[in-house]
Amino acid sequence: MNMMARTFFGVFLSASLLTSAQAADVSVMPGENALVRAIEAAATGDRLLLEPGRYGGGFTITKPLQILGHGKVHVLGNETGSVIRVDAADVTISGLRLEGSGSDHQGIDSGVQLTKKATNAVVRDNHIEGNLYGVDIHGAKNARVENNTIIGRRDRLMNRRGNGVYVWNAPGAQVNNNKIRYGRDGIFVNSSRKNTFKNNRFENLRFAVHYMYADDSEVSGNISIDNHLGYAIMFTSRVKVIGNTSIGDRDHGIMLNYANDALLEDNVVVDGGKKCLFMYNANKNLMRNNHFQGCPIGIHFTAGSERNQIIGNAFIGNRTQVKFVGSKDHTWSGNYWSDHSAYDVNGDGIADQAFRPNDTMDQILWTQPSAKLLLGSPAVQLIRWAQKEFPALLPGGVVDDKPLMAPTSELNAGIFEEVHLQ
Repeated sequence: MNMMARTFFGVFLSASLLTSAQAADVSVMPGENALVRAIEAAATGDRLLLEPGRYGGGFTITKPLQILGHGKVHVLGNETGSVIRVDAADVTISGLRLEGSGSDHQGIDSGVQLTKKATNAVVRDNHIEGNLYGVDIHGAKNARVENNTIIGRRDRLMNRRGNGVYVWNAPGAQVNNNKIRYGRDGIFVNSSRKNTFKNNRFENLRFAVHYMYADDSEVSGNISIDNHLGYAIMFTSRVKVIGNTSIGDRDHGIMLNYANDALLEDNVVVDGGKKCLFMYNANKNLMRNNHFQGCPIGIHFTAGSERNQIIGNAFIGNRTQVKFVGSKDHTWSGNYWSDHSAYDVNGDGIADQAFRPNDTMDQILWTQPSAKLLLGSPAVQLIRWAQKEFPALLPGGVVDDKPLMAPTSELNAGIFEEVHLQ
């Protein structure tokens, strides 16, 4: 090591030791201005250990700190601006109950607002209730929002409320293991990339997850219950939507709108109010091993959606399995259709006849379930033979040339009870 390198290393080590020596655990007693004074007096890297009680909010953190409340601390804003605004890197906010933000959408008044300077911020184990927005990640890189309960407002129309977590231009943001209710959207991400949203639970919202221009990201292991729409992936490329659940969402369980090169895998959508899956001008996506059950429409496929691979999915008990609007024919291979009555003579697990979801007989069977008693009758076989021999008789558009005789994986019968009991 030459002289210059040794000198640089010595200066760096001395600075690091000095910073470590200055950092300390500081006990803070409750009071209206106690937390503000403690933050002003704190050294870089200090841990402020808040004693149980009530503290005033409406302040900005401008240095690296940890503010720890262990679940028994109430920070109340003055209904102007955000309760806590973070304008420095390496800040942790944990174990607080945060209420009392303002109501300004332009300022994005929030329980916690992370500015562009809030790199590596951590917002963890907090109860954030009644604020316009829960957490605003506004340009902060590599922020983490974890294990929080976020309850939005109900005092205005849904579209005029704020989001549980708002992510804007925040590469590397992770929003995991949160419970989010009420407000507008659970997570709304716009103009960002490389974000991860995992294992969150969403209830009573407009959208559980709302994606706009957020490429190269992941939505996995989330649960959406009784929202207007579960997972809306819009104007976005290369998103992984894996292992999510949608139960009783009013409009769509999953929507792909101008979404391209996405992976949809191992998702479960049941009892949707309108459509399990809605695809609008969505191209080159891979959809495999998903479970769509109990919706008026299993999949609505329209507006020029092309070059998608749809394989290994289970469409069970949907009133209309496929609604197709388009001018081109599409061939899907290897999906399970609960209303496909077919034989498998060679026992390879693949039906001997292709499945055309818009078969005229299928429509009759859905509207008149008792007609299933006639499936083996010569009249029904004649109708199906005629449609097979004369494709012009079919509505056409979509065909599964290798339909499965059984789903690729059986759905756990107790999954929905377990989800509701959480």
